[in-house]
Amino acid sequence: MEIMGSQWGRDKVYLRALKEGYRSRAAYKLLEIQERYHVIRDTDNIVDLGAAPGSWLQVEREITTGIVIGIDLSYIPPIENTNTITWDFTNPAILDEVRALVPYVSVAVSDASPKLSGQKTYDQARAIELGENALLFAEKILKPGGNFVVKSFQGQDFNILLSKVKKRFLSVRTYRPHSSRRGSTEIYIVAKNFIGRDNTFESAKGDTDEAAGPL
Repeated sequence: MEIMGSQWGRDKVYLRALKEGYRSRAAYKLLEIQERYHVIRDTDNIVDLGAAPGSWLQVEREITTGIVIGIDLSYIPPIENTNTITWDFTNPAILDEVRALVPYVSVAVSDASPKLSGQKTYDQARAIELGENALLFAEKILKPGGNFVVKSFQGQDFNILLSKVKKRFLSVRTYRPHSSRRGSTEIYIVAKNFIGRDNTFESAKGDTDEAAGPL
């Protein structure tokens, strides 16, 4: 996730986040997704991958009374009534740590980004790989019917990740939040109704629609 700093001092979204107590401007991306697609219900248990510095955790904690778990390689400063784990979510051993807190969740989200090198093709490939790892984690922890949100970046390999998500969820959309930085190629896959790892579903033609209404 993005960390707020002096470079955002003239950014209106950053200033709003600072005023409203969020740790990052990224909070508004999840708020937009929630307003449009209603991926989180008020009792859902949630696992948040790549959660540092914690702005999505703050939003999740506001929405649900369920268990909220954040995982990141970087330390996440404490948030009241929220569980945080400093670990690599691509490490299979992390699943046992999560299941010690909750066997399954209704929502899995990932706003994780790779460290960018400036080489567009390489960076996008790493972002796709990170998204695929988030999907693999979600498949192991989501209840049937659960929801999944993952950040990626537009480019020639984006449809590889999108097609994999479509095989696991009944309804899939892509969305570019208005609160994303100008010029950013980031895009979110919003998937609802998990059908399980061992099943496939051929999405209806036209199921992906960036301008679509709520799922």
